[in-house]
Amino acid sequence: MPTQLLSKIDDMKDAALELHAKLVAIPAIGPTNNGTGEKAKADFLTEYLKENGFGEVKSYNAPDDRVECGYRPNLVTVIPGQDSSRTLWIISHMDVVPVGDLSLWNTDPFKMVQDGDNLYGRGVEDNHQGLVSSVLAAKALMESNMTPGINLGLIFVADEETGSHYGLEYIMREHEDLFKKGDLFLVPDSGEPNSELVEVAEKSSLWIKVTVEGKQCHASTPDEGVNSLVAAAAMIMEVPELKYHYDEEDELFSPPYSTFEPTKKEANVENVNTIPGKDVFYIDCRILPSYDPDDVVDQIKGMGLYVAEEYGVKISVEVENKSQAAPPTPADSEIVKKVIFAVNEVYGVEAKPGGIGGGTVAKHLRERGYHTVVWSTLLHQAHQPNEKGSINNTLNDAKVMALLPF
Repeated sequence: MPTQLLSKIDDMKDAALELHAKLVAIPAIGPTNNGTGEKAKADFLTEYLKENGFGEVKSYNAPDDRVECGYRPNLVTVIPGQDSSRTLWIISHMDVVPVGDLSLWNTDPFKMVQDGDNLYGRGVEDNHQGLVSSVLAAKALMESNMTPGINLGLIFVADEETGSHYGLEYIMREHEDLFKKGDLFLVPDSGEPNSELVEVAEKSSLWIKVTVEGKQCHASTPDEGVNSLVAAAAMIMEVPELKYHYDEEDELFSPPYSTFEPTKKEANVENVNTIPGKDVFYIDCRILPSYDPDDVVDQIKGMGLYVAEEYGVKISVEVENKSQAAPPTPADSEIVKKVIFAVNEVYGVEAKPGGIGGGTVAKHLRERGYHTVVWSTLLHQAHQPNEKGSINNTLNDAKVMALLPF
């Protein structure tokens, strides 16, 4: 094990903290979430990389007229290896989710706070940790004057949090010539606190919008209206029945079964003394690859017909987002073996392949046959108020990344 390289990363703690803090200070929220996009963060990263000895930093700009600059930036930089015909790509994302209810935060979400090993701020885990770790790994290689066995490529994408249409999906669609079939891919955007999960598969995902229409009236005369909220509640109570229709289990995944959860609820009436005539809520479904998401949609529509008849309302079921599971990365592939070896070297644990219900940009790579691993050491703080990361995990994950291109 190249101890000089790993010791170099240990010495980069202050640099890691500084980069974390500067990234947190640039929100980079996409326009779908009412933000201004990733340009400011991409501009900062471009200058940071150039100032720290990286070579060309190229931006692949996805046109998007919803943001002021007119595009969503995706950055790429490559450190040449001894074998220039292959590249290990580490792909992290620049965008973050909104802060949510600000009253639930103990600190300013966009000002990083350190408390021992813990880092607090929006994005410190999702996905700044992976981004910072990849930068540290590359810097350590350059500052140690070590040439990796194959190229090391870093990609910082936009739009991961809202579908990747302007991020990696755009790169795969318009610039797939960046990649070769022999390339290896690591996405540091999911993982376990014990470092053991080497993610090789993801479930299908389905977001459903359910609209319930009744008749609005004064709350003192309920017989003159049809209460859409009551019917919506009845429809929500039907959702758990889906797990009995789709009850297969696959131990590759955690949890090993499909999940169906009512989540977002749109506001209806503004005052207490009005019976609502319209209610809208959403269902998040994470479905084992053995099932067809379209069949789940039909099942939910059938539930809607039953509730509509029972409560005298109209119920419409719309697909907000549907993502069919991509073929899994083979558990015996080169990138899986490399990650398992490196995790054992750095963390001293026996990592193993597995699957998750969440979605990552790995899907776009696996769909095209690229062997891709999703791995990092995370505290499961993504999207939460008081989002928390770890500086030790940042450094140790960088060590794992630095070992992979050898």
